[in-house]
Amino acid sequence: MIRLVRLAALVVVLALARAGTAATDLNHDPLVRYNRAMFWFNDRVDVYVLEPVATGWDTIAPNRVKQALSHFFQNLRFPIVAGNNLLQAKFVDTASDIGRFVINTTVGVAGFFDPATPLGLEEHNEDFGQTLGYWGVPPGPYLVLPLLGPSNPRDTAGLLADSFSTVYPFFVEFQYLVGARTIDLINARALALNDVRRLKEASLDYYTAVRNGYGQHRQRLVQDEAEMTEQQQTDLYTIEPNGESR
Repeated sequence: MIRLVRLAALVVVLALARAGTAATDLNHDPLVRYNRAMFWFNDRVDVYVLEPVATGWDTIAPNRVKQALSHFFQNLRFPIVAGNNLLQAKFVDTASDIGRFVINTTVGVAGFFDPATPLGLEEHNEDFGQTLGYWGVPPGPYLVLPLLGPSNPRDTAGLLADSFSTVYPFFVEFQYLVGARTIDLINARALALNDVRRLKEASLDYYTAVRNGYGQHRQRLVQDEAEMTEQQQTDLYTIEPNGESR
């Protein structure tokens, strides 16, 4: 039943993506009133719940422990990353993903360590939202999801599709799965504490900064471009006289 609901939701959001704007405006935001309200809600949850817990974890956990956990959970994304590289006809990257997974799972002790990167098997970041973009599906309007944050119809469809290719939830009891995902979330938030703090301090409008940053970040992932320079990131937070950011 859950799989049918996911499939139906996938069809709906994919249709919305194709029906959405095909323009190159990455900041198309016709749902701005809803998005700002949901963004405010998500930020309150972060400020009063997630950030304090993550700060506590950051205080007691050595950086090497946090990095090891990050490697472990990233290693579990192998089916998603390799599968989407294959769907984008990136066969060399797919082979690299397979080699990376085998090495990190064995030599890297279940993925807690990353011996594959020094061997030249770099980590890739692929998902079905990028695959849809690779084959020409437009992102559609900007959309803030409850608790999940920045998205758009294309990436929401990708998120649902990727949930089908994650194998371990079908073999792990629900309470352990929730526990593992909670640990992953807290650990990831702890690693991002300084980045989020700097973003809030640097931006005149936090909502606009996140929206612009998300759109450009996703475009670069789809086009396999390098990440933004520090100056380009700073430009995201600069508000023009008309009230719009660059």
